[in-house]
Amino acid sequence: MIEIHNLTKKYKDIIAVDNISFDVKKGEIFGFLGPNGAGKTTTIKMLCTLLKPTSGTAFVNGYNIQKHPSDVRKSIGIIFQDPSLDERLTAQENLEFHGIIYKMKKDLRRKRIDEVLEMVNLTTRRKCLVRTFSGGMKRRLEIARGLMHRPPVLFLDEPTLGLDPQTRNHIWEFIKDIQRKDRITVILTTHYMDEAENCDKIAIINYGKIIALDTPDSLKKQTGKSTINDVFLELIGREVKNTTNDSGEFTKRIVMAKRRL
Repeated sequence: MIEIHNLTKKYKDIIAVDNISFDVKKGEIFGFLGPNGAGKTTTIKMLCTLLKPTSGTAFVNGYNIQKHPSDVRKSIGIIFQDPSLDERLTAQENLEFHGIIYKMKKDLRRKRIDEVLEMVNLTTRRKCLVRTFSGGMKRRLEIARGLMHRPPVLFLDEPTLGLDPQTRNHIWEFIKDIQRKDRITVILTTHYMDEAENCDKIAIINYGKIIALDTPDSLKKQTGKSTINDVFLELIGREVKNTTNDSGEFTKRIVMAKRRL
């Protein structure tokens, strides 16, 4: 479902993603782990055609991310870690707007809105303004929006960041349910190592390079550790990295600092 070949992204002298290659099979839940600034979000943005690679390429649902970006976008749903709902609109209006962007016909839009709202248990709140929703409800609505056009690939960037344990557990049950029923391929980034245990396969990235790639059980056996959290610390180290959440933002700060000099 996803093939990545020598994918690289540079920001002047900074290599955010360094010649990485891996693939993701149809129907897999694929976890992408790494410390802040390791290159996770930059990689996801390239796969979603929001950033152009410096070199290398990738295929999503059989489409080249550089040659066929429109087809890639039609094949994916995206939920980024930063909230992207319009809180001045109702849940239904947010979904309507998404359907219009994807040029879904009116009857199909209405049908899918009913389906996804029921799927995330928000049917009774469809007419409510999003600003009245809790963090967990907003996250569920964002996932529902990402599934409106039935994408074969769903990207989740920190899908449960800042949510309470009960809501995190509910969202994970939902993610696993749609993955089983619809064979959707899920690619996610997370800092919650217990969530990574739910993945079929995990890639660990550090300083832009893939340093480990295997199933959770295999990674634990290889390192002699009992949890993915311990595997992560073994491979990455316990020292706090002096990086930002996004390589692009890191570059912007360097440029601004130079301008002030």
